[in-house]
Amino acid sequence: MKLACIRMPVWLSGFSLFLICSLVAGSAAAQQPANIAELAQLKSPDYLKQLIDGANREGALNLYTSMTASTAAKLIADFERHYPAVKVNLWRASSEALLQRTVTEARAQRNSFDVLETNGPEMEASHRENLLQPVNSPRFKELIPQAVMPHHEWVATRLNLIVQCFNTKQVKKAEQPSSFSDLLQPRWKGKLGIEAGDADWFMTIAEELGEDKGIQLFRAIVAANGVTVRRGHALMADQVIAGEIPFALNCYNFKIDQDRKAGAPVDWIAIGPVIARPNGAGISRKPPHPYAALLFYDYMLSPQAQQFLASLELVPVNKQIESPLTGRQVKFVDPKRAIDEQTKWDKLFNEIFIQTH
Repeated sequence: MKLACIRMPVWLSGFSLFLICSLVAGSAAAQQPANIAELAQLKSPDYLKQLIDGANREGALNLYTSMTASTAAKLIADFERHYPAVKVNLWRASSEALLQRTVTEARAQRNSFDVLETNGPEMEASHRENLLQPVNSPRFKELIPQAVMPHHEWVATRLNLIVQCFNTKQVKKAEQPSSFSDLLQPRWKGKLGIEAGDADWFMTIAEELGEDKGIQLFRAIVAANGVTVRRGHALMADQVIAGEIPFALNCYNFKIDQDRKAGAPVDWIAIGPVIARPNGAGISRKPPHPYAALLFYDYMLSPQAQQFLASLELVPVNKQIESPLTGRQVKFVDPKRAIDEQTKWDKLFNEIFIQTH
């Protein structure tokens, strides 16, 4: 059977054209099962062999993720080392952009992604948009309870710990705050920073402090000492390292740990409990490569991949793997609540931190 790419309008991006052509070829060659929902139950004792055989026939996987570019490249290389017949097509963007793209594609009846991997609130929004396929994985029993969503349409694959980071040359050990109230002190004037996209972190912190009390405390901190706003956790971490922001309120621990181990003058603390935001993976309801999608999903939850993520300073969800959460007080961001109350907390976050900037 001769296969050819369909001539498309010039406004289609090269990436979209590539995926559509891949879908035409892949659908004929892979002999996909008629019922992805049945395949996703993973009930057969030899399910992994079935997934590998099917993925080898498909030969490709379309992954949408918000991982940092360097982390995504290392993860894909490890997956392809285990499964060399499956080549990963990556589309990387912010979690917000990923959600917008997947919703837009679904409404246009374009089924481009196999696996979506990003922040918990955006994964939960994808579930509500009916984009994701329920999966019943035997790996679930190996994970911490907070990783497995009741609907099984996405599962946490890693945790982002949102902590406070600082330049170790500018903030000495004796100066480190032990409570957020300490940030009211005049010595913090002009020294505080915040990343602009973490309203769910603020929601969780305010709940921990007592909602009204927490909101009023941060209003007072910003009024007294100001705050520098940055978009992008990596950018903010780089400016902490450069000394432009001595102390930042909401950093990703893995980026700080990576930079610190590379010799940068940076470290992190947790004021109160560590705030853990689940990041997860889900499979499209209409994946171009269903076997490869389920194989990647299984890989992400396996002890081998979870250990690999830990080696990159990411926080694993597999109970068998050592975690920086051990011995710490932890409070998890509730993705469902973050979506339900998004308007409220986006408004408060903007009023307190961004509009005053």
